[in-house]
Amino acid sequence: MTDHAINILRIDSSGRQDGSETRQLTDEFLNSLNEKANVNQLVVRDVSDGVEFVDQDWIFANFTDEEERSEEQKKRLANSDKLVAELQDADLIVIGAPVYNFGVPAALKAWIDQVARARKTFKYTETGPVGLLENKRAVIVSASGGTEIGSNIDFATPYLVHVLGFLGIHDVEVIKAGQLMMDAEAGIANAKQEIRDFKLVRAA
Repeated sequence: MTDHAINILRIDSSGRQDGSETRQLTDEFLNSLNEKANVNQLVVRDVSDGVEFVDQDWIFANFTDEEERSEEQKKRLANSDKLVAELQDADLIVIGAPVYNFGVPAALKAWIDQVARARKTFKYTETGPVGLLENKRAVIVSASGGTEIGSNIDFATPYLVHVLGFLGIHDVEVIKAGQLMMDAEAGIANAKQEIRDFKLVRAA
């Protein structure tokens, strides 16, 4: 990623609108980024507002060749197509992801299921799956009450890093505000320092 104008996709997933540390830290990260980068476009997707779950009709539509899909199938995939397009258009994806019961919020998992689509965001080859979302970077802003982020009981951030890599986004950074129920001041201070240290362009 260079110093050209960038498109940012912000994804919020906390169930809390007020008092969410994840949302506040994501705000702070983007405010800091505005001082470092030329932001062309910011798209905000709050998945806590609701994301459709994948069901049988969705699966049948998704695995039907595009040219053979019925109007009803196209309609069933329309929202997924929009979410995928937001991801494809972004240079930087910023995901606010609190740790819920050691994993990601259900709404964020539902978003992943909508955008992880064979032939759109990844493809299968003779040597295995290949991600199709190239030349992108992602930042995960994660807060937790009792889970140490990055520990062996954190199934949220490693999962997100893996999914993003599966889709072709391998440049992923995690900003951590963990164990806030134990020492909120230290957790928030750590995240804010990581925000200050973030560099849009990594050293070669």
